[in-house]
Amino acid sequence: MATETKDKIVPLVSSGTAGPLGALHLPRLWLKVSLANAGALPDGYDECGQGFDAMTLSALGIDRQRAIDFIRQDKPTYMEFEEWVVANGKTDKATIEQHNAAIRGYHHGDDLAHKMRGASKINNTSVKDAVTLNTIEDLDEVHAKLNRT
Repeated sequence: MATETKDKIVPLVSSGTAGPLGALHLPRLWLKVSLANAGALPDGYDECGQGFDAMTLSALGIDRQRAIDFIRQDKPTYMEFEEWVVANGKTDKATIEQHNAAIRGYHHGDDLAHKMRGASKINNTSVKDAVTLNTIEDLDEVHAKLNRT
């Protein structure tokens, strides 16, 4: 970690968000590593974990440690990071479409989805997709932080 801040910032960019390249989750991955590097990623968030982070890097043919090192050392803007991904990975249209389908189609297991729906008071039991559940969890985290007394 390069620096430490006292404020922690919930990474409110959804895994369902893409930049101009079109790759889902890539902006969130960049944001989480950038926040962690600044000491601003809240406890409980993986800087670059085994879920969507790993799926995204693997699909695009990017080495995890090289990506982390680039973000930590060069502190790129999102567009600079996306350009680096294009220069260092596999970003053709078919690869990105396949990756995006995998992100959109990923559902949490029944137990975890049930737990997350309960914690977020989602009454619709058909909501299982990880993008939606994770986004609502992030929004709940912000709500809790804003309403602490």
